[in-house]
Amino acid sequence: MKTFSTQLAIDDVMHTLISGIDSVGMRLVAHINGQANAAKIGKTVPADQILEIFRPDFAIRVWEACKAAGHDIPLRIHVYEEDGVTRVACRMPTEVFAPYASDALMTVSEELDSIFTEILGFVPEA
Repeated sequence: MKTFSTQLAIDDVMHTLISGIDSVGMRLVAHINGQANAAKIGKTVPADQILEIFRPDFAIRVWEACKAAGHDIPLRIHVYEEDGVTRVACRMPTEVFAPYASDALMTVSEELDSIFTEILGFVPEA
């Protein structure tokens, strides 16, 4: 898993990642905002948000390579606050899809690794 901290505030990280996802031609499938959801039940929690990312053409390629691997799409980036530090974490696609032991799937995964590395690169590491 690639994990790093950043000096950016959570809102800035989210904006940067969402812009990065767009700029590399991927799609934001879902944005799960943990602290906003906790607030709906009257709870306050540290920042905890997940971006789910994928694209239909990659989904088709994953399904063709290994139908069971469809369980692990979309892929995710987790942004959270821990001990007052903003952190970004992402299980890279090759790591996510490795258990399926499919050469065709690994080819897709390696391509996705490059894209996710580019997306994560938009956020400056501390």
